[in-house]
Amino acid sequence: MPQASDSYHHGDLRAACLRAARELLEEDGSAGLSLRAVARRAGVSATAPYRHYADRDALVSAVAAEGYRELGGYLAAAHSATPDDLAAVAVAYVRFALDHPAMFRVMFAEPCDPNSEERVAATAALSEYVRGIVRSAFPGADPEVLATPVWALVHGLAFLHLDGKLDTSTAEVVAHQVRTAVHALLATSPVTSKAAAAAPEQAKA
Repeated sequence: MPQASDSYHHGDLRAACLRAARELLEEDGSAGLSLRAVARRAGVSATAPYRHYADRDALVSAVAAEGYRELGGYLAAAHSATPDDLAAVAVAYVRFALDHPAMFRVMFAEPCDPNSEERVAATAALSEYVRGIVRSAFPGADPEVLATPVWALVHGLAFLHLDGKLDTSTAEVVAHQVRTAVHALLATSPVTSKAAAAAPEQAKA
């Protein structure tokens, strides 16, 4: 058990607290996440985390911001591999949720500090990334209009898998379910169907 100490240099204490918070999340979920518990895990005094986090919401926001950035990495990797396949990005989104369930719930189901610049910047970057994916997948559609329903579809699939409503027995089964749902719903959507039909015409211009 590490001994409580305030000997961290500026910046190291913050990183130590974030590491401790993530370890606690993985072990006990968000119920066990508190500044006091983080201090114990990091081996610092009970008051040390307050140097960087005013309260639990501020800590949760910092953890969530890390999660948004990591999720962005999952999506970018899937998008670069198959730039025209929206379903591949959806699979990566659901995969992230299943790989990091406690983190995912903190990101989207926990109250966060609305004044956290880090969290606001991370969520804004993710939102812009989603709009970019929609823009490239459906060049004939308004990304501002379409991004929200596309995100809602994929986000709903993530939580259905997390909550055990859909089969998660293998990665292949999950990928098939997500791809099937995305292809089916986008194919029947008047907006996306029109956008997809317009893409070849635009390519000829």
